[in-house]
Amino acid sequence: MSAPRAALPAWVDYGLIPILNLAAAFLVSGLVVLLIGESPVEAVKVLLFGAFGYEEGLGFTLYYATNFIFTGLAMAVAVHCGLFNIGGEGQAYVAGLGVALACLAMDSFAPWWVILPFAILGAALFGAAWAWVPAYLQARRGSHVVITTIMFNFIAASLMVYLLVNVLKVPGSMQPETRTFEEGGRLPFIHQVVEWFGGTMAHSPLNLSFVIALLAAFGVWLLIWRTRLGYEIRTMGHNQTAAVYAGIKPDRIIIITMMISGGLAGMMALNEVMGVQHRLLIDFTSGYGFVGIAVAFMGRSHPVGIILASVLFGVLYQGGAELAFEIPAITRDMIITIQGLVILFAGALEHMFRPALGAMFRPQPA
Repeated sequence: MSAPRAALPAWVDYGLIPILNLAAAFLVSGLVVLLIGESPVEAVKVLLFGAFGYEEGLGFTLYYATNFIFTGLAMAVAVHCGLFNIGGEGQAYVAGLGVALACLAMDSFAPWWVILPFAILGAALFGAAWAWVPAYLQARRGSHVVITTIMFNFIAASLMVYLLVNVLKVPGSMQPETRTFEEGGRLPFIHQVVEWFGGTMAHSPLNLSFVIALLAAFGVWLLIWRTRLGYEIRTMGHNQTAAVYAGIKPDRIIIITMMISGGLAGMMALNEVMGVQHRLLIDFTSGYGFVGIAVAFMGRSHPVGIILASVLFGVLYQGGAELAFEIPAITRDMIITIQGLVILFAGALEHMFRPALGAMFRPQPA
């Protein structure tokens, strides 16, 4: 049996350890930049300016962060129940179908604010339904949810390719995608909202789904820490034996938790399909479901931490693109390497500093 974790103050567990993990990731990344003869300080300047230095860059950063908030929350809810939902990518992919069907059915005669509730419902239901099968297999048949959700990612990819190539494609078109939504099927961009109130803002893909993501984070906080269901989920995650002794039914909680997790992952499709692309197309998820795993771990599965971690990964995506453009020696592959290092230190090595910090902050005998 492994040794129990040392108890640490909350500010160390939720603040200092993520900062140390992030610093270690950037330190190693800086060494990589040095090896190719470039200045790490200059690289950081370009990275931060690309992410925050002008309105369009900030808009792109928050647009990427929106996807990570949804997928990070999805992973966090599962983690609180002791589950590892690695199927967020597939759940978001299938959820895109729910968003697209709502938009395609009503975009010609209804405004966006009428279609939006149906799109949210479609995303959540399709994502939850795709998570239900692995949840059922885990709860009733003992199949490990990690294995089944991985396989369901592949099945989702194949299903969506079939639908987009054979069923949903525009007749006569060579592109495997649905028709472009009309105005009613498009979520307003934030710069449009600002213009409604007489202001001006640089154009970017940032849209109203960012606000919905923040509301979802608040909803997850309410669910996990302020409801009976959340208490049962956390009890299951801490000790399943104690949960059973307390009268909690593990099968029920596993299925409900996984469906909530799948529904949250599915909400990511709202940002991409209705918010930016305005059509359903191949591979619109682009790996956001997998990055959400690192976001959840870096954010300690708390909504506030997940929002902060999502912005960090938004910086890496947007600032990284600027970095590859401004300093050609730092290629796109190197940017992916830096992102991978952050994921490595934030996820796989998240407890690297814990033993030393545990020794430093261990209460001394009187």
